[in-house]
Amino acid sequence: MSPGSPNTLRVKPLHRLAAIAKRMGLDYFLLLLLLMISLAYLKPELGEENGPLPLGAITTYGVSLIFFFYGLRLSPAKLKAGLTDWRLHVVVQLSTFHLFPALVFLASLLWPGGRENLLWLGVFFVAALPSTVSSSVVMVSIAGGNIPAAIFNASISSLIGVFMTPLWMGLFMSASASADLELGEVMGKLIVQVVVPVLLGVLLNARFGHFAEAHKSRLRLFDQAIILLIVYSSFCDSFAQDMFSGFTPLRLLLLGGAMVGLFFLVMAIIYGLSNWLGFSRENRITAMFCGSKKSLVHGTVMAKVIFPEADVVGIILLPLMLYHALQLIAASVLAQRMALKTSSSVS
Repeated sequence: MSPGSPNTLRVKPLHRLAAIAKRMGLDYFLLLLLLMISLAYLKPELGEENGPLPLGAITTYGVSLIFFFYGLRLSPAKLKAGLTDWRLHVVVQLSTFHLFPALVFLASLLWPGGRENLLWLGVFFVAALPSTVSSSVVMVSIAGGNIPAAIFNASISSLIGVFMTPLWMGLFMSASASADLELGEVMGKLIVQVVVPVLLGVLLNARFGHFAEAHKSRLRLFDQAIILLIVYSSFCDSFAQDMFSGFTPLRLLLLGGAMVGLFFLVMAIIYGLSNWLGFSRENRITAMFCGSKKSLVHGTVMAKVIFPEADVVGIILLPLMLYHALQLIAASVLAQRMALKTSSSVS
């Protein structure tokens, strides 16, 4: 193909658009999430709870494998390296599991009928989730933060979330007169599905950890495939029951704006608290990124366990998916700017 051929001219703008989208955090996975929702809208009968595809069994075992491989890559040395900055850990975990829920709960009190709304339940679910692991560490690395502390905080957050997320959801649902949550049963399922595979992976790290590290890109594809299946099946049930009939584009736009506002509000509070505590620049960056992120992986897993009514899971996941996409875009832009400031100060 010659450089001036029409095909080359058509390809260059596509590459440019792809590069811009990647810098903004709009990677192929986010586009695939949108595709799964579209497929669920067009063919909800394929992925319904009692549909022809055994998606429930596939995703259940797939989730356990995700966390097993995550534990397999989690060496005790990495965790030990991040243990020293205890004040940083306290700020991150309090932000993740206390600041977020407090802000959303107060907002729901101020909003007329907020706590009775299913969408508000989804927003509080976002607030109660643990921090995401991979993207938090990546953003901290790009911005020039404390990477060992980021690994420690993101990892420990995943385990704390198994207990804290159901606890917060039980309190919120009882306060809003929603259905009661069987905390013991929910925590038991999450321990079996999340904690046990992680601990098994950590125990086998010395023997098979190198295998997991060598194939981490392929394992990431497996993680994403399972998440896509969970999202597809959840939205199939919601679309089949016509759960989204009252959602206008304006309402979705307002929800997206609220998610962006929540992200930046938490970021600003953590920034101010980190300055007040006299954190170093590296620790301040780690606190901001680890304390403001929420995990789509944990959210999709826990939604299936906490909300047994399959038709409502799609709505519950909607705020999380918006937050996930928008946090990646906002965090990518912030991380790049912080990286530029670091390089200019060094030079």
